[in-house]
Amino acid sequence: MKIESWLFGTGVFFFVPVSIVYGVLTNWTEWVGILGILLVGGLAGMIGFYLGFTGKRVGMRPEDREDAEIHEGAGEQGHFSPWSWWPLVLGLACAGGFLGLAVGWWILFIAAGLAVVALVGWVFEYSRGDHAH
Repeated sequence: MKIESWLFGTGVFFFVPVSIVYGVLTNWTEWVGILGILLVGGLAGMIGFYLGFTGKRVGMRPEDREDAEIHEGAGEQGHFSPWSWWPLVLGLACAGGFLGLAVGWWILFIAAGLAVVALVGWVFEYSRGDHAH
């Protein structure tokens, strides 16, 4: 993960000067853009730090080595739920939450309840029913 952490880590050194240049070009009157670009730089720094920290714990992957063969990266990469409907329900709950912020707070409370149901359903999807293990 050395390349990924370097890529995101250099985002800090790009976005912070860009925000200063943006501030100079707008005569420091447009604070939303300046703060937004600074936050993007902070987010890039956090992701770069996390990837660097995780890369030291996990060790070298085949993608990180120059002499690696293609077959070294083969195999199981993780467990994914290809037929799960819970991400769609959670996405609808998030959309309802944003709708509630724009239209009325009562919609936000309904969407938050739906989001809790969707998260519990997604987390415990393989704990009960046909796919329990």
